Amino acid sequence: MEVTVKKMNRFLMFKLPSAFLCGVKLKELELTKAVVTVTYRWINQNPFKSMYFAVQSMAAELSTGALVIKKIRESGKPISMLVTNHSGKFTKKAVGKITFTCMDGEAIEKALTKTIETGEGQTILMKSIGIDESGEQVSLYEFEWSVKLKQKSLNK
Repeated sequence: MEVTVKKMNRFLMFKLPSAFLCGVKLKELELTKAVVTVTYRWINQNPFKSMYFAVQSMAAELSTGALVIKKIRESGKPISMLVTNHSGKFTKKAVGKITFTCMDGEAIEKALTKTIETGEGQTILMKSIGIDESGEQVSLYEFEWSVKLKQKSLNK
């Protein structure tokens, strides 16, 4: 089954309802790039009149994870994925519509190819940059994803 923006947003509604309720939406999913938006509003606020950092984290993670999911699905192989580390840096209050962009599709493609060829797990550091409506960066996230081939069960 092909991974599309519409299918990923439906997935959010049923499997990640907190992200869905906070307004996180996948807008673009291409070979090397994913774009996610979230708009500051009452349900995702913090006491400082800006977007809660965890909401930004959900949007940033989705921009990286959507690429990982897409590439795994395209490989046709049983591959597991897991965030093993992440960090965030905040440079400005997040108000209005924030757009998170990840451009690391090629990096995940290389890691998946290597794990398929060698059978060894791989880690990939993927970056997502949050930009506000005026074009200024509000946050920068890095997610370390681990991918590896799933082990076949011996109890068939």
